Amino acid sequence: MKRLSLVVAAVGVICVGAMGGALSGASVPDGKKLFEEETFGGNGRTCRTCHSRDTGTTSPQDAQKRFQQNPHDPLFVHDGSDDGLGHGVSRMLTDATVLITIPLPAGVIMDGDPNIHSATFKRGIPTTLNTPALEHIFMLDGRQLNLPSQAAGAIVAHAQALVAPTAAELQAIADFQLTNQFFSSPSTKHLADGGSPPGLPAGITASEKRGRFFFEDVVDFDDAKHGFCAACHSGPMLNQTNAFLEAIGGPPIGSRFQSILVSELNQTEPAHDFEFPGGVHIVSPDPGRALTTGVADVGNVFSENVNAFKIPQLRGIRRTAPYFHDNSRKTLEDVLDHYAIFFNIVTNGLELTAQDKQDIVAFLKLLD
Repeated sequence: MKRLSLVVAAVGVICVGAMGGALSGASVPDGKKLFEEETFGGNGRTCRTCHSRDTGTTSPQDAQKRFQQNPHDPLFVHDGSDDGLGHGVSRMLTDATVLITIPLPAGVIMDGDPNIHSATFKRGIPTTLNTPALEHIFMLDGRQLNLPSQAAGAIVAHAQALVAPTAAELQAIADFQLTNQFFSSPSTKHLADGGSPPGLPAGITASEKRGRFFFEDVVDFDDAKHGFCAACHSGPMLNQTNAFLEAIGGPPIGSRFQSILVSELNQTEPAHDFEFPGGVHIVSPDPGRALTTGVADVGNVFSENVNAFKIPQLRGIRRTAPYFHDNSRKTLEDVLDHYAIFFNIVTNGLELTAQDKQDIVAFLKLLD
């Protein structure tokens, strides 16, 4: 209850939007120190513990290196340990996931037990690359509304803070994340400053140019592969749905959440039964956005809630492995192996060839 009170105290005084103006009392240098050094009396973690300078996230390779240097690194405490109590590091070393506890929405019953009020999932650490300045939806399931509230939640839930951060401190952390080191390229910084979007790179090699074909924001009913990836990866940051998806019965242009069957195809994590109001049952290892909205849009191939997660931005994607909400795909090549299965299922037969996959990866590596 004490930590919950800290969240209320910290978040309750925040009156800014995702990229709102800074509050007085703290500066960007203060934010740097708060991001990189301040533990707020917690378990030793800082924001930098999980969000590296190079990638904005933590990979299994990062975790393995840090474990060799220091088995007692704060990365491995609390929800970074296998049981959430500080015992075991195999999950962090293999997948670099942390345990995330989500309150169940009103009326949702898990595994038939009305006394269960929250669910815990293994999720990857969202990258801070580009996200703070060029994003208005935070966390993989969109449960945080702005940068200060995201910081408050992390400080309390992950760092187990015993000292509540002030509103000015939270805003200073947010402001620090708008500085140059949090962008993947000058073009993304230019966009954040009000400039024009970077656009798609033209590509130099034949493979890169073929890969670009999948990301062109078009409505092409003659060639299913033309712009197929852009259906969910359009817009300046390549992280929203487009007119083609809307035209075939999908969500409206600009939607940010979508299921790509990661939870549905998961074969390693135990599934749980979630009963939503109206007697709707979902069996899933992680229902994603549905536990934030309380909406169970089952039977919809374009689900924006059940097993749906935030569509990631693709600028700098080559640097932010591993991928998907559960870090289940370690490389871009692994990602395309999943999409080959996904496309085949949702289109009833569209095949991504080995060459298609190589071309898409080649193009993704151009994005910065």
